[in-house]
Amino acid sequence: MRATLVIPTLNEAASVGEVIRRFRRAAEEANRTLFSSAPIDWEVLVVDGRSTDGTPEIAAREGARVLVEPRRGYGRAYKTGLLAAAGDVIATADGDLTYPVETVPALVDRLLREGHDFLSGDRLAYVSRKSMTTEHRIGNWALNLLLRIAYHRFLRGVPGRTLADSQSGFWVFRRTVLEKVHLEADGMAFSEELKIEAIVRGVHFLEVPIRYGERFGPPKLRSWKDGLENLLYLLAKRLALARETRIGMPEPFLHGGSTPTSPPRA
Repeated sequence: MRATLVIPTLNEAASVGEVIRRFRRAAEEANRTLFSSAPIDWEVLVVDGRSTDGTPEIAAREGARVLVEPRRGYGRAYKTGLLAAAGDVIATADGDLTYPVETVPALVDRLLREGHDFLSGDRLAYVSRKSMTTEHRIGNWALNLLLRIAYHRFLRGVPGRTLADSQSGFWVFRRTVLEKVHLEADGMAFSEELKIEAIVRGVHFLEVPIRYGERFGPPKLRSWKDGLENLLYLLAKRLALARETRIGMPEPFLHGGSTPTSPPRA
């Protein structure tokens, strides 16, 4: 079995090497313990947005497969990475040490053992002021509240009938999920889009609490602009889902996605 960790990066030279090393140590330990009877072939795939600080070279030295994605956008990087990922199971994390990549192997084990399709990390379970500013916590609260109101009928099948952290970018899911979901967002709204699509399309979805760390380097999130775009996306997506009752579901991601424009870099 193969599993892929996809990491989008943009000028993460100060942290991406440590992210990959932490994951590699945990993956090797898991192959000796959790997966000793059938070790997993782990792949690290870095999708870089034309960093200027040597991020791709550092990632490659740490054994990652590197794709350079010249088109801008958090979601665009993920779509390129998801299309290129070789794993039967796919995990995601940022390159800034905020997400606990060392827990990925245990979450893959849980996904397989408990029969889930999609595990999503809940950053808000243990969030601290060092890892998330008050402004960002308020923004997350507003977006989560809107989602719960606008999408309440779709959340009935989710444990707890709610989504605690719609903006998390830490996921572990089966590749087959990509055969069911329709993905369009190229920006930060991709995080909520993927989770909404997974829930709406009936995949077995579960949120799990995670530790969210303090970011290395300056933040790339544009608080008010990205927050407003995400809010407008939630409304537009809800209207699009309503239209599906008349026009049908759009094409799933793996059947209509585009291929990366740039080849892997060693």
